[in-house]
Amino acid sequence: MTLFRYPEDRIPVLLFATVFALDLSVYFLASNWWLPILWFGLWIIPKGWISSWNHHHQHLPMFKHALPNRLLEIVFGFQTGVTSHAWFLHHVVGHHRNYLDQEKDESTWKRPDGTTMGELEYSLKTALTAYPRALKVGLEQPQHRKALRVFVGMALLQVVLLGALFWHNWYNALFVFLLPMAVSLYVTAWATYFHHVGLETKDHNEASYNILHKGYNLMTGNLGYHTAHHSKHGLHWSKLPELHAQLARHIPANLYREPGIPFVWSGSEAKLELTPEQVEALAATAAAPKRAAA
Repeated sequence: MTLFRYPEDRIPVLLFATVFALDLSVYFLASNWWLPILWFGLWIIPKGWISSWNHHHQHLPMFKHALPNRLLEIVFGFQTGVTSHAWFLHHVVGHHRNYLDQEKDESTWKRPDGTTMGELEYSLKTALTAYPRALKVGLEQPQHRKALRVFVGMALLQVVLLGALFWHNWYNALFVFLLPMAVSLYVTAWATYFHHVGLETKDHNEASYNILHKGYNLMTGNLGYHTAHHSKHGLHWSKLPELHAQLARHIPANLYREPGIPFVWSGSEAKLELTPEQVEALAATAAAPKRAAA
């Protein structure tokens, strides 16, 4: 009997736990002013990647049972600034239901006058309104009141734990936990700007940009296969490349992007257009497992 729904989650969870253990070590052991600041700077980007895994977890919990899921969500909360069920309400129940309608989308990239927000405006607005919007979704949908109760209760617990850390050592708590939480939430919002901006359509296959870069997808749990993710958002992250291959011929060839820093330093997030040969090569990977099974 295993605790995990999918064995592919074992190594990622071990890595998240290791990072959290290192965070705690720096928090309790650092006695100078510069180490917490250095630690904060070194982990800005990696904790942004962890945000992708927190996102996957709140679509499909990694453990079979509630207690280990809640414990993992405390770790995720300190690493990413997104607490238990915040993504579920804001993103899974909200954004995934409404992303084709910019008047309702919880992560809308349009201003009320219909013009497109810039990166900074979108990122700040999405990050600052994330928790109020999650609360609003939970209050407006009675079928998700249980999730709302978990969200509120776990958020309060996270605040209490963070308060205890500040009481013990406010300086280390600031740089090891609170600032990384805030920055990770902002970086996550910034990254989502490039998922859908400018794509106003009612067709799921035409509503997302995709990233095929292997390093990016390794670090983010295949988040680059974003059309596939929106087509079947309850699908485990390990199965997204296969679904993308099945959809490849239906996804416009111009709905691809370069990954961001540190994978690409020049032309970060730039738009790409696949050649017909590249599209066919992607589609062929979906047929290969079927031929092998036959």
